[in-house]
Amino acid sequence: MATMSSAEPTRRDFLYIATGVVAATGALAATWPLISQMNPDASTIAAGAPIEVDLSPIAEGQVIKVFWRSKPIFIGHRNKKEIDAARAVDWHTLPDPQPDQKRVKEGHDQWLVLIGICTHLGCIPIAHQGEYDGFFCPCHGSQYDTSGRIRRGPAPLNLELPPYEFVTDNKIKIG
Repeated sequence: MATMSSAEPTRRDFLYIATGVVAATGALAATWPLISQMNPDASTIAAGAPIEVDLSPIAEGQVIKVFWRSKPIFIGHRNKKEIDAARAVDWHTLPDPQPDQKRVKEGHDQWLVLIGICTHLGCIPIAHQGEYDGFFCPCHGSQYDTSGRIRRGPAPLNLELPPYEFVTDNKIKIG
């Protein structure tokens, strides 16, 4: 008896290939949602993403509030009087000693960027209030100067500085 050997594909070869393609497609369709659900949610990505803020509409003496990572960020356009008041203080005598020059970017002394959360219990201070015309936390009486440094009250530390950089003279990127 002679065996037949044919170089031409048979119907059985076609069925094997078709079954393999359907199985591979099914496996891909089943694993796609599993892999996709591991990606972070769009709101999570947005919460940690850097933000850019245009400084040109902020008038001298004005403080605005923006949000980055669900935290209030105070951006203040300080006038010469506020800068001079912050620099006239003997910073060595402050509860959390830090010179004004370390709290602003060099060449941009008029812009103060702070995380607007009181370092005592996490309240949000009010700008241009208190004895030092800086920031005042009405909850427990902490008072900060025009550089965001603690001057009086129960807060142990200065208002924090977020990571930021100047993209242009009129635009900053926070984060």
